[in-house]
Amino acid sequence: QVQLVESGGDLVQAGGSLRLSCAASGRTDSIYAMGWFRQAPGKEREFVAAINWATGIATYQDSVKGRFTFSRSSAANAGSLKMNSLKPEDTAVYYCAAQKDNGVVYFRRDDKYDYWGQGTQVTVSS
Repeated sequence: QVQLVESGGDLVQAGGSLRLSCAASGRTDSIYAMGWFRQAPGKEREFVAAINWATGIATYQDSVKGRFTFSRSSAANAGSLKMNSLKPEDTAVYYCAAQKDNGVVYFRRDDKYDYWGQGTQVTVSS
């Protein structure tokens, strides 16, 4: 089992920045990928970014490319999502998720992630 705890959500003005963190504990050696998803009120949960835990290579949703950066520290068992140039449409609950190596990795599919955090609220005011 892997436990995930997010932190760093806050209220920020448009154009501002935030850094979200995801601390992993438990069987962290089983993590193959870590992802960030978000869910705005009345909308479905959507993919934001994901990272290959071994290589550190990240992939992003088009709307956040160039604004968000996902990095990880394997030694610290933590992932970090730096969000710059925030927009009101980035307002959502952000969830961290971890995926085990099940043979094939699906970075963008939330149904393929095995573990989830409780979420952290990000609110961007205009």
